Amino acid sequence: MSVQVLLPGVLADLAGGARRLEVDPADGTLAGLLDVLAATHPVLERRIRDEAGAVRRFVNVYVDGDDVRFAAGLATPVPAGAVVQVLPSVAGG
Repeated sequence: MSVQVLLPGVLADLAGGARRLEVDPADGTLAGLLDVLAATHPVLERRIRDEAGAVRRFVNVYVDGDDVRFAAGLATPVPAGAVVQVLPSVAGG
């Protein structure tokens, strides 16, 4: 079961420059997908999740366009063929 993870340039640098990653989530959830990312790209994973394993406050994650904060969070299902976008918040004025 393959899922596509899309990363902006600032995070792609932490994944060897790849803006698109093909990932097979361990258990079909966002948590499982992030666990797989942690194993292959630990520095990237530390920018996405905090020490407790929660998605960092200023990182937005979308599964097929839906914000996981308004879905089931880390338990959000990630079906085969899904597109997961990871976007750090940008501050400025």
